[in-house]
Amino acid sequence: MARILFDRFPGGHRKALTLSYDDGVVEDRRLVEILNGAGIRATFHLNSGTLSKAGRVGADEVRTLYAGHEVSVHGVVHACLPHLSRESIIGEILEDRRALERLVGYPVRGMSYAGGDFNDRVVDQLPSLGIEYARTTYGHTGFSIPDDFLRWQSTGHHRDCLAKGRDFLNLRPTYGLQLMYVWGHSYEFERNGNWDLIEQFCRDLGRNPAIWYATNIEIVDYCRAIRSVRCNVDGNVLHNLSGQEVWFTDCAGPEPVARSIQPGQLLQLDA
Repeated sequence: MARILFDRFPGGHRKALTLSYDDGVVEDRRLVEILNGAGIRATFHLNSGTLSKAGRVGADEVRTLYAGHEVSVHGVVHACLPHLSRESIIGEILEDRRALERLVGYPVRGMSYAGGDFNDRVVDQLPSLGIEYARTTYGHTGFSIPDDFLRWQSTGHHRDCLAKGRDFLNLRPTYGLQLMYVWGHSYEFERNGNWDLIEQFCRDLGRNPAIWYATNIEIVDYCRAIRSVRCNVDGNVLHNLSGQEVWFTDCAGPEPVARSIQPGQLLQLDA
């Protein structure tokens, strides 16, 4: 059996939760308040070209409203990317990035596909535009980490979040990182009269010491940090080439132990 298992999130957690909401509608204000009360963090994918219009949050409130969460690209005007020219695809993404970065004051590095529409031609453009992940509207119904963050499938839409949330809480991981990823639009709660759905979800899963609450980009960054750790053949020397602490399970003793390696550290494990 391998001695080192990279199966832990920051703090030694085996589970992580992230949410993702699109369009920047005014209902985000109520949603953010609910999430903040539960200590749950999310990513909000915004169309910079529609901010401050009817039914949308104001450009002047983006920085404060989404503080503690992540702001991400959703296209300037929510255009269907596969039907655009290459130049228009670049403009729709890059100009949204530029506008949002000026509002929030940090590099915007992810996106969700407007309308869930994408193809290989769109995906191929993303790395050169500074996009490091892109969420689809597809769901795999499980709790796995994606192989391809540019085609990121969620656990599912929030309409199914209560049942899946209970499954997630009852999960007893035996290996690997376990991630629950919920997506949707906050206007759906208002339209369907079911704000109690997300309120109950947050009561069920909020402020749980066994869960790491993260934004989409934090999940991506941490997974990349794990992949940057180098091990020797014997599995007792680790070198963390990333800029963040990485947690792992050391299986050398009679019982597995959660440990971590600091940024840049060369760690010699006991024999």
